[in-house]
Amino acid sequence: MQFPEPFTSNIRHAFAEAGEEFLANLPALIEEASHRWKLTDIQPVSNLSYNFVAFARQAQEDVILKIGVPHPELISEMNALKLFDGDGTCRLLDFDEEKGFLLLERLKPGKMLAELEDDDERTHIAIEVMKKIRRPAPEHGNFIRLEGWFAKLKNLRTAFDGGTGPFPKEIVDRFESFLPELFADDPYLIHGDFHHFNVLSSDRGWLAIDPKGVVGPAGYEIGPLMLNPWNNSMDEIQFKVRAKRRVDILSEGLEWAREKIIQWSTAHAVLSAWWDYPAGNWVYSLRCAKIFNDISQIN
Repeated sequence: MQFPEPFTSNIRHAFAEAGEEFLANLPALIEEASHRWKLTDIQPVSNLSYNFVAFARQAQEDVILKIGVPHPELISEMNALKLFDGDGTCRLLDFDEEKGFLLLERLKPGKMLAELEDDDERTHIAIEVMKKIRRPAPEHGNFIRLEGWFAKLKNLRTAFDGGTGPFPKEIVDRFESFLPELFADDPYLIHGDFHHFNVLSSDRGWLAIDPKGVVGPAGYEIGPLMLNPWNNSMDEIQFKVRAKRRVDILSEGLEWAREKIIQWSTAHAVLSAWWDYPAGNWVYSLRCAKIFNDISQIN
C-alpha cells in the first residue's frame, strides 16, 4: 500500500525514529487490525495527516479504522472517547492502546461544519456541541494537561535572547499578563482541538471527532474554533468582522465575557504560532493574534 508523501513526512517529522518504525510496520498493522475486527473494504481517507484513517466495513456496518503511533496524545484521545461515550462525539467501538488501534463509529452523512456557508449558523452549532462534550475534570486517567502545552511558551523569550523575535512584543506582553488569570478557572475535560473540520453531521446530530482529551479551563476550547477554517490568504478586514461577530455569538451562547473569549483566542493563536515556528508556518496564527488584540483594544 502506498501512502501519500505529506502523511509520511508528517509522521517522520513528528515522531522521528518511532515514526519510521510505524511507517515500516503500517501495512502489517492494518492487516492485523483488519483481521482482529473482521474488517473489509479498507479505503484510506484522502487527507491523511498524523494518523492512518480509513473507511471500512464490519459485517454490515460502516466503520472507521484509525491507527496511530502510540503516544500520550493518542492515549488521551482513547480515554476521552471512552468518557464521552458517544454523547457529543463519535462512538469508540473498540481500541488497543499498545498497538495504537481505534475502531470508530462512522458518522453519516459526515458533512463537515466547515462546509456550511453561514458562519453564524456554524458558530451556533459549534456552541451546542462544545457544551455537550464538556465534562468535569476526571480525577484519574491519562489525559493531556493544558498547562503543559502553555509551559513550553516560557522558552519564547529565551529563544530570542530575552526578546520576542518575530512575535510582536505588545501581543506577547499582553498574553503573559492575562494568562495566569485564564488558568485560574476550574479545569474541565474538553476536546482540545475543536474546530470546523472536527465537527461532522450525523443521524444523531452534529458530533465531534478526533478529541485530544485535554484537561484545562473550558475557555481554551474556543481558540481553535476562532482560527478556523484556516486561510493563509485571508482578507484581514473580513476576518476582523467575522471574528467580532463570532465573539458576540460565543459570549451570548456560552454566557462568557467577551474579553475572556478574546483572550483565549489570542492565547491559542500565540501557542499555535509557537508550535509552527520551527517549520516556518507561523505567520497566519500571528496575524490572527494581532486581529484579536485589535478587537480587544476596541472594546
